[in-house]
Amino acid sequence: MTSLLFFSLWGFQGSLAVALETAERGGFDGLELNIRHPCLLADVDGPARLRDRGRPLVLEVVTGGGYVPELGCTPEQHLAELGDQLHRCADLRPHRVTVLTGSDAWPLARQTSFLAEALALAEATGLAVSFETHRSRCLGMPWTIAPLLEALPGLRLTADLSHWCVVAERLMTPDLEPVQVMADRVDHIHARVGHAQGPQVSHPFAPEHAGALAAHLACWQLFSERAVKRGVPPPSLTPEFGPDGYMPTLPFTDQPVADLLAINTAMAQWLRCQLLAGDSDKLRS
Repeated sequence: MTSLLFFSLWGFQGSLAVALETAERGGFDGLELNIRHPCLLADVDGPARLRDRGRPLVLEVVTGGGYVPELGCTPEQHLAELGDQLHRCADLRPHRVTVLTGSDAWPLARQTSFLAEALALAEATGLAVSFETHRSRCLGMPWTIAPLLEALPGLRLTADLSHWCVVAERLMTPDLEPVQVMADRVDHIHARVGHAQGPQVSHPFAPEHAGALAAHLACWQLFSERAVKRGVPPPSLTPEFGPDGYMPTLPFTDQPVADLLAINTAMAQWLRCQLLAGDSDKLRS
C-alpha cells in the first residue's frame, strides 16, 4: 500500500463539486480542507456528495480564532472549539483530521497539560487525529518537540517542516534531533518546501531551490521509512503550496510569481515518482 495524496483546498474558490473534479483530473486520491471551508459550508449536500464519491478526506481543525491564534484565547476556549469541531468532523467520516491548536506563547508546562487534554478529546472521538507542527502553535518550535512527545506518547503528528525552517532560520534535515525524535510519530505530511527565510519557495522545481527541495524530501523519506519499519502504511501527503503571503508576489502588482494549482499538481506527480514508488517497493519486500 502506498501513501494517499490529497488535493489542498487552501485558497480554492470554486464549489465542492469542482474541487472533486479538479482533484480527480490532477491524479489526487482525495481532498484536504478546513472544516469551515466556504465550499463545504455552502453545500448542504456536501457530506452526502463526499461519501457518494468515495474519495478519502482530510479535514483541518483550527482553534483560537484563526490560523494565528489570538493571544487572549485561553486553553479552555481552545478546547471548547476543538471539541465542537471534532464532533462536526465525525459526520463526514474523514480519513484523518489534522489539528492546529494551542499557542506557542504559553509556557511549556501549560502547553504540555493543554495537549494532554486536547489528545484526550481527540481519542474520545475515535477519529484518526494528528497535530500539526505549525508556527504560533504548541508544536511550532522544533527545539521543544522532544519533551512534549516524551510526555505524550499517544500524540500523532502532521509534519509541516516548512514552518520549522522559518522558526529555526535553517533547513530541516534528517540529522537534526527534532526530526529524528518526531519521525515515528508522523502520520500525515504537508509537502510544502520552505527555506530559512520563509515557509514557501517561489517554485519547488526552480534550480535555486534545489537544496531546500532535497532537504525536505530527505525528511519525508525518513518518515516513510520509519513507518514501513513499524509495519504500517507510510504517511499520507498533501502538496500544500498556498496563497495568503506564502506565495511570493511581484512588487506593485502583487501578482503571484507562479500558479498554485500547477505547482501542487506537479508536486503530487513528483512525489509519486520520488517517494511513493519507493514506498510501494519496500512494502512488498
